Amino acid sequence: MISAGDMEYYKRLWHSTAHVLASAVKELWPDAKLGIGPPIKEGFYYDFDVKEPFTQKDLERIEKKMREIIKKDLKFEKRLLSKQEARELFKDEPYKLELLEELEGPVTIYKHGDFIDLCKGPHIKSTAEIKAFKLLRTAGAYWRGSEQNPMLQRIYGISFKSEKELQEYLKRLKELGERNHIKLGKELEIFSMHPEAPGAPFFHPNGTIIWDEILKFWKEVHINEGYRFVMTPFIMSKELWVRSGHWEHYRENMYFTKVDDRDFAVKPMNCPGHILIYKEKRHSYKELPIKMAELGIVHRHERSGVLYGLIRVRKFMQDDAHIFCTEEQLKDEVIKIIKLTDYIYKAFGFNEYSIEISTKPEKAMGTEQQWEHATNALKSALEELKVPYGIREGEGAFYGPKIDFHIKDALEREWQCATIQVDFSMPEKFDLYYIGPDDKKHRPVMIHRAILGSIERFLGVLIEHYAGAFPTWLSPVQAIVLPITDKNNAYASKIVAELRVHKIRAEADYSKETLSRKIREAQLKKIPYMLIVGDIEEKNNTVTVRTRKGIIKKAMPFTEFLATISDEITNRELELRIK
Repeated sequence: MISAGDMEYYKRLWHSTAHVLASAVKELWPDAKLGIGPPIKEGFYYDFDVKEPFTQKDLERIEKKMREIIKKDLKFEKRLLSKQEARELFKDEPYKLELLEELEGPVTIYKHGDFIDLCKGPHIKSTAEIKAFKLLRTAGAYWRGSEQNPMLQRIYGISFKSEKELQEYLKRLKELGERNHIKLGKELEIFSMHPEAPGAPFFHPNGTIIWDEILKFWKEVHINEGYRFVMTPFIMSKELWVRSGHWEHYRENMYFTKVDDRDFAVKPMNCPGHILIYKEKRHSYKELPIKMAELGIVHRHERSGVLYGLIRVRKFMQDDAHIFCTEEQLKDEVIKIIKLTDYIYKAFGFNEYSIEISTKPEKAMGTEQQWEHATNALKSALEELKVPYGIREGEGAFYGPKIDFHIKDALEREWQCATIQVDFSMPEKFDLYYIGPDDKKHRPVMIHRAILGSIERFLGVLIEHYAGAFPTWLSPVQAIVLPITDKNNAYASKIVAELRVHKIRAEADYSKETLSRKIREAQLKKIPYMLIVGDIEEKNNTVTVRTRKGIIKKAMPFTEFLATISDEITNRELELRIK
């Protein structure tokens, strides 16, 4: 992992390597037109307009040319030009000319050897500083992210200060590939994606089992915390979304339809529906806080180019909840949500996370005073719990500031999941009130919160976190019985039946395959426990237990195994009991 202190240098290194990539492509494909080539979170990319997509052999040719350029120890030179001089210099580069028109003159360029790029930098001193690099993959990318623009060819790459760092990164990349939730989702028959429903996953029986276990746990915890469950319609009228502010601030992400000549929208969020339920009757301060929760399916329009497995979808279920409380209750309710979030994340094995507060964006509802009050409430709650946090200026929701949780997985990658948003604006827009102890109307505060966020996305993160080897309580098949010969099938059936009576998801492999092949198949399916049964086990009413990690326990009384796995599942333990 690159430390925060080194990141600025690596951004310069990656940016400079992107320039070397572009110069190599121009040498090999003189007619290629240049897009942009920035450093990104890990590495860099450069976009090119070329006649044919790049192939793996092309990447190898480009790498060879890049090594030749790096070996020349070319200096990265910064120059200042007038816009007219720059126009002349880039007269054959239409994408650079388009960017030029948006810049105030004079503009900066960077040069190494004969290659020149429109760029504000910064860069490393010379190409020789690039000690190790690798071109990783190619992809199509619309110019400036718009589907209305030409499709360019993007090359992704990475570079480091040493060959050792590069090899460590490539090893990690290989592990990432093995953990990829799309790959594992197919192999383990969890979900699939189909062009008939872009951005909307199809969950197979195995995936549905995991899904149901996640929601069962979620519901239990929320009932204990005093939440009441509701359900709201998928489609609601335009008037509602205009009043809520979504029509003005979120319309480009919504889907629309007409019913009886009225305009309707498919809900992208659950909050307006919860507000309508709140407004159904008068509320006293004695009822507050009111905690309303919904596992609501929402639809949001995402560009096709950013859709990715379960991580970025158009249709998803959100573990949404809204808390209506008094201003005096606000901080305590935020503290309760933070503690609940911590409990739920740890139950799934996410023990590390970071927290950020996002403040008022440029387009926002509400007064400065309301935003300041809401932001201070979030800060105060975190400080009381002694939880460190960062600040993201201008990144709040349009109706209020928010806390975002970034969980860290087994490979120390961060994923944004939970969010807590304080909203003074929507209660104003919908004229929400409660009757206070003075028998007068008062405005409640509304807290929007989700802990898992998108259930689809959270499941994708879970798959990669556990590399598909889920804790027993989440595993689609928790135990599989492997009879050594056909003579043992009856005993195997008896074991399966008894496991199922005790609500344990069990199967048996009655195939004609060898035992070693059966074990191999069970391991590939990442089933926690394999119960091998032969004549000896049948005679003594025992099982030979083999875990997916290769641990073997012979002659274990079946009743003992049953008690062990039952406790493990009931307690939702993260590690296998048999070690």
